[in-house]
Amino acid sequence: MRILDRNVYGGPSHYAHFPVIRLVLDLGLLEGWPTARLGKDFIDGLLAALPGLSEHGCSYGEPGGFIRRMTEGEGTWLGHVLEHVAIELQNVAGVGVTFGKTREASRPGTYDVVFEYENEEVGLEAADVAIALVDALLPAALRDPGAAPFDWAERRDAFIRFAQRRALGPSTASLVMAAEARGIPWLRLNEFSLIQLGWGCRQQRIQATITGRTSHIAVELASDKEETNRILSRLGLPVPKQALVQSADRAVRAAERIGYPVVTKPYDGNHGRGVSIDLRTPDEVRAGFARAAEHARSVIVESCITGFDHRLLVVNGALVAASRREPGKVVGDGMHTVAQLVAIVNQDPRRGIGHEKVLTQLELDEQALGILAKRGLTPASVLPAGETLHLRLTANLSTGGTATDVTDVIHPDNVEMAVRAIQAIGLDVGGVDFLTPDITRSHKEIGGAICEVNAAPGFRMHMAPSEGRPRDVAGAVIDMLFPPGSPSTIPVAAVTGTNGKTTTARMLAHIHKLAGRRVGLTTTDGVYIDGQRTVEGDMTGPTSARIVLADPMVEVAVLETARGGLLRAGLAMRHVDVAAVLNVQPDHLGQKGVDTLEHLAEVKRTVVEVATNTAVLNADDPLTLRMAAYSEAKHVCYVTLHADHAIVREHVRAGGRAVALEAGVNGQMITIYDKGAHIPLLWTHLIPATLEGKATFNVQNAMFAAAMAFAMGVRLEDIRHGLRTFDSTFFQAPGRLNVFDEHPFRVLFDYGHNAHAVDALCTLATRLDVKGRRLCVLSAPGDRRDEDIVAIGVAAARAGFDHYICRRDDPARGRGEDEVPRMLAAALQAHGVEASRISVVVDEQLAIQAGLAMAAPGDLLLVFADNLARGWKQIVHFKPERTVSDVPPPKPSRAVPRQDVRDVAPADDPAPAAAAAPPAPITPRSDTEDLVLVREARGVIVAREEND
Repeated sequence: MRILDRNVYGGPSHYAHFPVIRLVLDLGLLEGWPTARLGKDFIDGLLAALPGLSEHGCSYGEPGGFIRRMTEGEGTWLGHVLEHVAIELQNVAGVGVTFGKTREASRPGTYDVVFEYENEEVGLEAADVAIALVDALLPAALRDPGAAPFDWAERRDAFIRFAQRRALGPSTASLVMAAEARGIPWLRLNEFSLIQLGWGCRQQRIQATITGRTSHIAVELASDKEETNRILSRLGLPVPKQALVQSADRAVRAAERIGYPVVTKPYDGNHGRGVSIDLRTPDEVRAGFARAAEHARSVIVESCITGFDHRLLVVNGALVAASRREPGKVVGDGMHTVAQLVAIVNQDPRRGIGHEKVLTQLELDEQALGILAKRGLTPASVLPAGETLHLRLTANLSTGGTATDVTDVIHPDNVEMAVRAIQAIGLDVGGVDFLTPDITRSHKEIGGAICEVNAAPGFRMHMAPSEGRPRDVAGAVIDMLFPPGSPSTIPVAAVTGTNGKTTTARMLAHIHKLAGRRVGLTTTDGVYIDGQRTVEGDMTGPTSARIVLADPMVEVAVLETARGGLLRAGLAMRHVDVAAVLNVQPDHLGQKGVDTLEHLAEVKRTVVEVATNTAVLNADDPLTLRMAAYSEAKHVCYVTLHADHAIVREHVRAGGRAVALEAGVNGQMITIYDKGAHIPLLWTHLIPATLEGKATFNVQNAMFAAAMAFAMGVRLEDIRHGLRTFDSTFFQAPGRLNVFDEHPFRVLFDYGHNAHAVDALCTLATRLDVKGRRLCVLSAPGDRRDEDIVAIGVAAARAGFDHYICRRDDPARGRGEDEVPRMLAAALQAHGVEASRISVVVDEQLAIQAGLAMAAPGDLLLVFADNLARGWKQIVHFKPERTVSDVPPPKPSRAVPRQDVRDVAPADDPAPAAAAAPPAPITPRSDTEDLVLVREARGVIVAREEND
């Protein structure tokens, strides 16, 4: 049993709309060993290790369901067992996950195991521990012989510690939960407690309970206990007398000046570390100084105020919670020793290690032993029944203390005092440590003192007190950062589909930019912030989306969302406002487990499923049309090139939204329908990117951009202005129908790399007015299926170019050096293109150069390119007087026999012509042999095959 592959989905995917991990598991010989065959020993051992599995409902939906699956009939397979074990391991570590599903993969004996996680590292570690546990429980003959020795208890405890170290602290977690309850998205920005709440320019940040609005000066003051005491004292607030010292002798002198008893504490400590109270002699003061000096160079000596320890929490100028804290303690029963009483207290399920749970376990550490010794006791002492023994000098929950909520009974004078203290320091969120005999009575009447102000107060005591009512203190912080009714996100649009994504995303971003918004755009060539490329490369996955969503400048996010990112890691965000699926066409099939168009549509449908405002769908594509049934968005907007589309007509008559192409006297009009309104938007010939309306695919892209902009609230005039000023220059849309007219001939330059895209470009080439010939530089990605490469050749053949130059991309992607161009050439010949009209030039640079050299005045050259920047420069800098021989020759090609190529029928033909003659064999040669330069009478250099 081994893991072949794993994917971590940080957001919605075609598996779930929340974070999940997918394992591709190979059971090997264990495919023949379901749980019933493994027998009772295996199942009993599994339940002994993880008793919580008995509560898993599985497909039965009730506790015990998973046990039934393992025991009834032939049982279940180990991939399914692994799923449940990985979930339960996380539960044991305090991570509340429940979802999982396991399905048999395409290859026998392999399974897709999917389970929920909260922290990526913890989820992946859970998978590894689960495999080790299952393997250890197998009969000896079936175990992995290379597995390391396995101690379950040790591995379990190590995993729990591993998970706890990576979990959010209780205060941070409570803020995240409060944000989620209000529909506010969040990102964890580091391994600790730095959290981004909201997207783009609407974001706020927190680190534990410090917010992005917390003043740095205020934090510094709160950390400076001496300065805090001085500021509060000047305002007449009750504070103890204190002095700052750097030596034990000075500490003793300060204590004598202040008057015994005193307290010593570190100058800038927290969580009660190094604090000693009720010191009554010089020796005790010296010992207290030594403990405090372990945490800070300077030590504070202050008068000891008697009374109960209270934490008063102030948020945004209002007291939101008050707790009375008591140090960790045991109560004698006349029978058990102190050590036994500690163990009994620690059995409380609310107590855990550190901040794991709402209470912390007691420890008999050095401080506790010192308290025992001071009272003449040891851990073996038996306390009389009813006698209370405090094991800590301070009441911090992190050292085992308990808390009782007193918010409803605190005296108004004490409330006012706490609020004034926090405002005096300048904190937006702050905790006041206040000692008083009775919190229900005014400090002005019975005394009391502020012993400390905390800049990052813990919330655990308030949201889960030992006694009393829990308080939603995290909600108060979130409401301060995002007042009710204020936005926490920016408009987010996701664009997916097989073809047209980049152009549509760029059109939409252009519309928003001209409307005056700072746009974050992700595309196949980089991340753009307000029109400037900040990251270069194919940035169409969740990582690039997070770059945009985390940028505080961004006011609108336009995210090109490709198949690869969806399959690899899902989406970056739980929801988008507007999602568009342009089309679903054969491309990348046979890769990453996606073998059919229907499966590809399911993957791309993810963006529709998470759209909240509008799902924009291509009504002319049956696979995208069906996605409407999966949308929970407020609106479904159909886009169609056919004004008589029956489904769209009914949708519009019902008040639905649509964008349709309508014929008129002046050409074709993009028209919006919404709530019964008929809104003519723009003539297609006025959109530069459509080449006077002839580039139908860009007409459709413009319709999608208009539909999305309309859904995002952009004014009609701004949509019109954006479309009328968006052209297909290389600068604005590199590799997307770029037109170069500076040569005596016209060049169309495009990244089309599948049959659907190639067909659209070739169809455009036939529609354009051309005085001379039509030439095509054709290629296909080497990692596509044979039938997909052939389909590209068939699509190009239908256009009837005067000459074809077949090449390959720079990366062969697993194919032979000239395998792809030979397959294309064979497909062209099989579909009626004479061999004399076909050249095979393997290298991309040489192929483009050959096309440029062949082109004469008035010709049209269509170039399908892979290396866009290099290819465009080649076109721009081409000089007609140059010959192909001026281009540095590539490395010699390696002759590879042509592989068999299956004929693919044109899309509008029922089947290939039965009488089609087999393609003539093309003998592989090097690029330099392929190119024979012939100077014709008109003085133009052309490149032909030697046997033309």
